[in-house]
Amino acid sequence: MDAVFARIKRRGKNRFFKLISDQSLYQPLTLNLNLCVLYNPDHNLDEDAWFKIEGFSQQDFCIDLLKKPFDSKDYYDLKKEQFSSIAYLLSVQGGDFYFQKVTPRLFIRSKKFLEFGEVAKLEQGSPRLVINELPDAVYFKQSDTLVFRNLATISSIFKGIDELYKEATKAEVETFLDEPFIETINDYDAAKVSKPNRKRIGLAMATLGKMSEDDRVSMVSYIEDYAKGKLTFDEEKQSFEISTDDQLKNLLYGIEQRFYTTPFSNEKRLANSVQAIN
Repeated sequence: MDAVFARIKRRGKNRFFKLISDQSLYQPLTLNLNLCVLYNPDHNLDEDAWFKIEGFSQQDFCIDLLKKPFDSKDYYDLKKEQFSSIAYLLSVQGGDFYFQKVTPRLFIRSKKFLEFGEVAKLEQGSPRLVINELPDAVYFKQSDTLVFRNLATISSIFKGIDELYKEATKAEVETFLDEPFIETINDYDAAKVSKPNRKRIGLAMATLGKMSEDDRVSMVSYIEDYAKGKLTFDEEKQSFEISTDDQLKNLLYGIEQRFYTTPFSNEKRLANSVQAIN
């Protein structure tokens, strides 16, 4: 049975309450999950694309409500005095779970307005909550997959999800900058690495961890070939000189193999986002 629930901002065992029975908030979201993108913080989604996390119920940041059989009869109705405490909405429809984060801008307070019917008349409106055209996230129960478009938006719903691809720590950045193919110059150090690059370092370290020594040698040659003019390569030391955050970004793009040559025009390019094709 379809129904709409609210998660309220308060401590205690009971934080989910029923708002509406036998109704849903959204048009069913029909997606080919095989075409959704496994979450990557450095990927820029196309307009109609969604990120996905598979095996979601097994993740530490999955809420308990999704890990057990769901029965709407287990939840009390939300009281009027609790409306202003809503943190997010949950629309259960067709066996799937649609989430919308609630922010102050979505609340329309009680206002007077003119209604134009047969005659004009003054009305006192009740407080309202705006429902977005699309949900912020959808959990597909049967496939155990969560889809979403913006990680920051849903981080308050699924506490800890922002740790999925967290920034590299200061110690991890320092370890990365100590790699033999990197030489920092002009006092560039871990303290000067930007937040976006700290996220990229987290991904790059995982990529490097899967490489053999031969792969690393090939990687250095690949970066040196594509990044001429952007990075300075010391042939004797077999290392790249890094003195700015932009140089580090280009090195990180190279580790992730973002550089490529078009097959027909032979133009060298940088892929702004990448997605594996199975």
